[in-house]
Amino acid sequence: MVTMNELHKYGRTKFIMPGTAACPGCPLQVGMRQLAMALDGKFTMVIPAGCSSIIPGTAPFTAYTVPVLHVPFASSPAVASGIARAVRQRGNNGPVVVWAGDGATADIGFATLSGAAYRNEDILYIMADNEAYMNTGIQASGTTPWMAWTTTSPRGKTEDRKDVALIMLMHKVPYVATASIAYPMDFIDKVRRAMQVKGFKFIHLHAPCPPGWRMEDAYTIRAARLAVETGAWILWEYNQGKLTISPPSLPYKDKSRRRPLEEYLKIQGRFAHLKPEDIKVMEEKIDRQWDLILKLAEIFK
Repeated sequence: MVTMNELHKYGRTKFIMPGTAACPGCPLQVGMRQLAMALDGKFTMVIPAGCSSIIPGTAPFTAYTVPVLHVPFASSPAVASGIARAVRQRGNNGPVVVWAGDGATADIGFATLSGAAYRNEDILYIMADNEAYMNTGIQASGTTPWMAWTTTSPRGKTEDRKDVALIMLMHKVPYVATASIAYPMDFIDKVRRAMQVKGFKFIHLHAPCPPGWRMEDAYTIRAARLAVETGAWILWEYNQGKLTISPPSLPYKDKSRRRPLEEYLKIQGRFAHLKPEDIKVMEEKIDRQWDLILKLAEIFK
């Protein structure tokens, strides 16, 4: 941990310094490091309340080596919009990135997110989705999957998850994509392509959380990879009018090539209560999602 005044001693070789408050196996540190690699550690970051506000430690100390503004839950897109405009006024075109969780994006902060997208603000918004309010006790969020256990859905969530990436696509912004911490080059490439686009950019990053998903600390990347290999998480990219399935997901367009969904579910204690008929319903939901994304790829080609 270092003070703000000591950061210059370390240059920009590390984005997150040792000694953080992150949980073992935390996916957010993985995703943030991938983001820093994509942008060469040269960006300004806005973080709303959540796990990523806790990870760097307590002021005046911080583990982050880029300028970061921690803000209330609902305000990050508005704050980032103001910073981006101020940066342009000063003649600096450095990237402004919002790094937010699912609660701050899909629920509490959705109004300001929608407003920033509507205005086509020149910011990159990354939704690091661990599929629940993990920092406050594992409560269900808008992106918690159907039938997942949380402290507010002890018998399994009864509602389907929001597809925030498709909601943002319907805002007619120039760039929207999904990504996964298990496929760093895909994520890094998408960040770099997004930064070539002027206007609002949105990336929905899948980030499995060991404590919240009730799984082993070492399973973070394994779970993220299985989500893609079972077809449960589809990697795609919309870039200025064209939507494509991303290379890591391409083999799984063919249902017969997907790994059994049970492999993904069985390592997560949050799905331990599922019955065979529940898994079948989940598989049907995945098939419908693939049908939708493939149809959109035909429309936006």
